[in-house]
Amino acid sequence: MNTLKFLYTTPLGRCILKPLASKPVSVITGKFLDSRFSRFLVNDFIARHDIDTSEFEKQNFDSFNDCFCRKLKDDARTVESDNNVMIAPCDGLLTVVPIKNGTVLPVKQSYYTVKSLLKDKRLAERYKDGYALVYRLCTNHYHRYCYVESGRKSRNRYIQGVYHTVRPIALENRPVFIENSREYTCIKTENFGILTQMEVGAMLVGRINNFEKEIRTVRRGKEKGTFLYGGSTIIVLVEKNKVDILNYILDASKYGRETPVLYGQKIGGKHV
Repeated sequence: MNTLKFLYTTPLGRCILKPLASKPVSVITGKFLDSRFSRFLVNDFIARHDIDTSEFEKQNFDSFNDCFCRKLKDDARTVESDNNVMIAPCDGLLTVVPIKNGTVLPVKQSYYTVKSLLKDKRLAERYKDGYALVYRLCTNHYHRYCYVESGRKSRNRYIQGVYHTVRPIALENRPVFIENSREYTCIKTENFGILTQMEVGAMLVGRINNFEKEIRTVRRGKEKGTFLYGGSTIIVLVEKNKVDILNYILDASKYGRETPVLYGQKIGGKHV
């Protein structure tokens, strides 16, 4: 039995899990990974995850987290220029989940309501019969992310929670996304209605670092923020009949398979 299966599926494991998923453990871990004493971890991390260092904007790092939330060269990712295209806001593994009767119903995972996710009944009703686009970032992924579309953004709303891992074993056994710490903003767009873009922290991720907190006009592909150490998730909520997701992504999602995507990549287009 691997460690995560033990933690999430056995009585003893769940007892141990509670402090591991708490904010104090995440904060302490984060302080160490922010410090110069964590630099010795960088080379092993890069080698173990076979990360392409040629994409890095810089090669020398002050701490582990300095490497983990590294910035890539400008030409390392391409943002689709067609205004009728919806893009992926990050590197990650995408699952597109239909919202039925206010509930997100993923295959082989815990279901959850949009109301519980947002803590806002009125906003949740907007996404009736729409989609939840769930981007799961693993440790080896690039952990900076961008705005999914241009428009007028709202103030950010932060919801305090705990820090479960977002690995599949946890998603199958806990309603992770409505328990974890998360932050979201709404974006009023021309082509895709009102989108909600949410960042969800995970185990050992003490911070979701969004760069802009207040109301302002934003541009699709502009860097929105970064996660610090650990796996993480971005959820984009889309209203009914606003976007046509590419068929190969929908087909994979229907059978519970995640689709690898890159920051700025086309994942769908304006509904016609």
